[in-house]
Amino acid sequence: MNSFIFANPTKVYFGKDQLVHLGEEVSRFGKKVLLAYGGGSIKRIGLYDKVTAELAKAGMTVFELAGVEPNPHHTTVNNGAEICKREGIDVVLAVGGGSTIDACKAIAATARYEGTDSWDLVTGKASVKKTLPIVTVLTLAATGSEMDGGCVISNVEKNEKLGYFPPNAYPRVSFLDPTNTFTVSPYQTASGSADIMSHIFDMAYFGNSDEMDMLRRIQEEVLSTVVKFAPVAVKDGSNYEARANLMWAASWALNGFLYDGIVQDVVCHQMEHELSAFYDITHGHGLAILTPRWLAYVLNEETAPIIKRFGERVMGVDPTLGLMDGAKASIAALEKFLFETLGLKSRLSDLGIDDKNFAAMAKKACGAKGKIESFTTLTPADIEAIFRMCL
Repeated sequence: MNSFIFANPTKVYFGKDQLVHLGEEVSRFGKKVLLAYGGGSIKRIGLYDKVTAELAKAGMTVFELAGVEPNPHHTTVNNGAEICKREGIDVVLAVGGGSTIDACKAIAATARYEGTDSWDLVTGKASVKKTLPIVTVLTLAATGSEMDGGCVISNVEKNEKLGYFPPNAYPRVSFLDPTNTFTVSPYQTASGSADIMSHIFDMAYFGNSDEMDMLRRIQEEVLSTVVKFAPVAVKDGSNYEARANLMWAASWALNGFLYDGIVQDVVCHQMEHELSAFYDITHGHGLAILTPRWLAYVLNEETAPIIKRFGERVMGVDPTLGLMDGAKASIAALEKFLFETLGLKSRLSDLGIDDKNFAAMAKKACGAKGKIESFTTLTPADIEAIFRMCL
């Protein structure tokens, strides 16, 4: 385990009725706010009216960016940044899920860029030294973007989806009210839960570096929380306990605490970014399809112990099974949870995906290094084989 510095500057208001503090928090950064949101669900559930009322009480001048896509496009980021520059925006307010928050992080950076194209920043062609402050009101438990400093932006013209870490892009304040997730569909709840688990799998749990056992135990507790409460939320969307546990698990899965000191490529995310870049599928669903096939592909005598431990500690697999049998049972238990308990479709072909782009996707997933170094080292040929396992 490497030495590390842990710092998370995001202030969180968690629970019911915390939105009364929105105006006071947003107004700390100025009087002009860009309010960004997605397809309009925040209006249907009444959240838009609550947010704008609190902003009005604080004397804020509000400009809006509606229609942020589920895999946010760089052109939408450009539009938001143009509003910020034209109107002299002081603070960006994201009301929605991870995609809206991700878009706002890129907007906050591009607003400080002398150029006009956010893709310059995402690809590293250009950089900025600071961003506009960001505040979030979360409506979907999944990505953890409400409490981390990164974002993922898509360029649909180039079939590319890339991670970007603007400077100081951690949200200054995030409002996490589980009641705002009550209307999230069973499908999006299941997909979001798979995303939470994959963050832990990819960032830390399934890796080849030494890890502090205390952190590994906490990772298992967060994973167990998802396994316990995701089926409850899928069945009863208005169950506050289930929604609250999933919301807080999502934030802690990716806020740095569970993986600081561990450096590795996020293999399933790199593979899935290619799937959603080419086919615009739901990110968490893509991860659900990929993860058990990836584990089956990399299973060997060296990787089996941690896979077996996961099954025993999180999925309730019989600990008396031998090493390889226990690891295989663990992968099977994860598949059953994702595809039977949560009801997600199990194959890429179910989502209308064929193999015509697999070779190009595998090459792009491996990037300039030509490989992904994580639990095991994977080449483009390995990645293409895993994609084919998912058909």
